[in-house]
Amino acid sequence: MIRGVDHIVILVRNLELAMSDYAALGFTVVPGGEHTDGATHNALIGFADESYLELIAFTREAPAHRWWRHMAAGEGLIDFALWPDEIGTVIAAARSRGLALDGPTPGGRMRPDGQQVAWQMGMPTQGEDLPFLCADVTPRSLRVPEARQHANHVTGIARVTVAVHDVAASTTHYRALLSTEPETTTQGPLFHMDGSSIALAHGPAGSLAGNRLVSRGEGICALALRSPDQFSALDLHLAHGAQISFMP
Repeated sequence: MIRGVDHIVILVRNLELAMSDYAALGFTVVPGGEHTDGATHNALIGFADESYLELIAFTREAPAHRWWRHMAAGEGLIDFALWPDEIGTVIAAARSRGLALDGPTPGGRMRPDGQQVAWQMGMPTQGEDLPFLCADVTPRSLRVPEARQHANHVTGIARVTVAVHDVAASTTHYRALLSTEPETTTQGPLFHMDGSSIALAHGPAGSLAGNRLVSRGEGICALALRSPDQFSALDLHLAHGAQISFMP
């Protein structure tokens, strides 16, 4: 079973600047450390629902890295992960429904306090429309920041919007991954999980989905965070290109 959204990946060029800017937006930002490949380091924004935002920056050129290609398009939302309860079982079940996934494969990083954090990943291999899977090996409290109170009152991830080339084909992919049927809405298919949802969108150039498809290809194009405050969109400059809004 997939519990929900694990985390959102936001590419930034200068990690310290991004941390300062997200703090100005009302988030509590925690240094995350350096990944085991030495190519990236990150900072994290943890939420009460145990999901988080990952601000990630490259420390060197890394053409072989999964996310390096996004540097050409600049900062912003680039990927997201789902949280499986037992990653091997989830991968096997998705494969039995015809979905191509690699894994589980190991991942990790060293926190600034010297604590090693480890996880396993499941990676889609048949397109960019799907997220990856991320499951803890070390205790989750080591990976997800325990500082989860924010001045902007955000409590978690409400909705991820994914830009796709072919809505019907991507609906089939998500149906196989999540083992659930989507809600049919006027905007497109909406897959519900525990406390969060994934919307599939397609649009012409100039639309949010269309711009994502042109600049980066398929993938996450917008994020709605849960907050008791009135619906509003965050300043795009301070959010480093990430299309983020608050949803009551």
